[in-house]
Amino acid sequence: MDSYSLLYSSSHRTGLLAGFQRLRSQGNMCDVVLEAGGVSFPCHRALLASSSEYFWAVFGETTAERLAGCVSLPALTPEGLDAILDFLYSGWLSVSPLTLPVVLEAARYLQVETAVSICERFMIDGLSVENCCCYANLAEHHVLSDALEAANQTIAMEMGTLLQESRDDLLKLNMQSLMAVLDADEIPGVKEVELIKLALDWLDDNGPLPLLKSNLLLSRLRFGLVAPSELPNLSHAHKAMATPLIRGQLTRALEYHRLGSAQPIRQSKQSTLRASPNRVLLVGGGSSPDWPEQKMVMFDPRGRKFSPLCSSIPLQLRNHCVCSVGGFLFVIGGEEVKEGEEDGKKSVTMVTSNQVWRYDPRFECWVAVESMLERRAQFTCCVVEDAIYAIGGRHTQPDANTHTSVASVEFYDMATGAWRREANMPRPLYGHASAVLDNNIYVSGGNQGGSNHGDNRDDHRESSKEVLFWDLKGRAWEKRAPMSIARFSHRLAVAHGHIYALLGMYEPFCDIERYDPQSDDWTRLRPLLTGSFNYGMVSAPSGNLLVFGGRRWSEGQEVIVKSVLEYDTKKDHWREICQLPRPLTGTECTLLPLPD
Repeated sequence: MDSYSLLYSSSHRTGLLAGFQRLRSQGNMCDVVLEAGGVSFPCHRALLASSSEYFWAVFGETTAERLAGCVSLPALTPEGLDAILDFLYSGWLSVSPLTLPVVLEAARYLQVETAVSICERFMIDGLSVENCCCYANLAEHHVLSDALEAANQTIAMEMGTLLQESRDDLLKLNMQSLMAVLDADEIPGVKEVELIKLALDWLDDNGPLPLLKSNLLLSRLRFGLVAPSELPNLSHAHKAMATPLIRGQLTRALEYHRLGSAQPIRQSKQSTLRASPNRVLLVGGGSSPDWPEQKMVMFDPRGRKFSPLCSSIPLQLRNHCVCSVGGFLFVIGGEEVKEGEEDGKKSVTMVTSNQVWRYDPRFECWVAVESMLERRAQFTCCVVEDAIYAIGGRHTQPDANTHTSVASVEFYDMATGAWRREANMPRPLYGHASAVLDNNIYVSGGNQGGSNHGDNRDDHRESSKEVLFWDLKGRAWEKRAPMSIARFSHRLAVAHGHIYALLGMYEPFCDIERYDPQSDDWTRLRPLLTGSFNYGMVSAPSGNLLVFGGRRWSEGQEVIVKSVLEYDTKKDHWREICQLPRPLTGTECTLLPLPD
């Protein structure tokens, strides 16, 4: 058998189409005429049938049109048909935002799926606040799932602008898109009452709808985000709001607002903010370690931008703790800085606090909840199974400058709104750190202290390497492998099933280390080039650690820094990602969904 080679020429295929296009433009060898809107298009039957499922069926052996000299296409416009014919003859599709509807209609009608896909990609790539509603309707009409999803996401993210500038476009939106938008977990800068008003106006413009459909639409609204004073009026705002299903949701929203301390652990989609859950809230701190401010600042890791919150902490605090539960912020204990006057001169006093404040970002309001059983500063707090644990710390006697460190542990039971005692640590600790892994608490470092007068700068000599483990089931403290470095006023963070120990106040080196709970050992990691302390830190959902501001020594002087550092836990790599608006030290950080 003779051997042979099979060779391919890409230029032949291009030349073949070019030849057909030349014949078409000259009107040579055309054997069928397509007609749309009074305009005739001479074509070649064989090319049409080989390029379109529609024409393959039309020119089949059993159809009346198989030998017809002219085929009328009344459903298409001349512009749409011309664009698709150019595509079939050349491979190039001419489309613009103005011609997209007719071109897409022709591509879908003639079953030219490649042209349909090109139109869908054109829509996705060109989405903007000006066309997202129009493109959503086009995508829904032509069953373009990817374009529809992208358009719906754009509508949700641009809803604030659309409500102000293009409300009519929203009122013409197809129901599937409106339901998808009202299902969105993130709609920046829009209050829920505005979405409720939009949904009711849409029902007026597109109704009347069967109760089943109106219920499907309205049930996607989050009535738990509406102030309790406004909820009773909603049931009378529209007849669609009076159905048993919607009235039941309004009732549950009112019940949620009456839960008091249990609100954070009784969250549902109906009461969850439509905001990114990955925003970092910086609570307190200031440009001086001795004079903290009451400001709160939001950091968006996506855009690396800082935005100040209108609301402020009720007290001036330092050495406090913060945590978030169920979309609420808790600010716990610390030293309250009070400004007074003595002998005609201004004076500043520090009083250790046991107060606990809860912040609700939905309504930007603060509530004083049950105070801790003990006053605490330089302590640590963490959240385990819907309870907030306050561990160790020290307090200052109100009548004397005497500091007493404590071993006590207490937890806040949100179901009852009360603090309860837990088993004490083996010894008093302050300046320690904690982390939660697999519902167990790890406590590291710190200083045992005791009772002393004033701020003893030599306390760091007693900083500990010790690591304690709290088994929630056994309810007992156990020892784990100690850190390789004694640390005080440091941070612990959890990422990818490991615990990371970051810099503290008096460490001579900038080393960090990682704890493996399976092997019960610590591993040294890449150190920071420049050490810092009294910074804010949070573990991002990606597993990377973010470090905000702090203090460091430079040429024998203490400097407040503006840097925001990111530690990649997988690559063991540090980098500066941006800077704070101003130098900041003593801030406490937590992840919290926050409205724009």
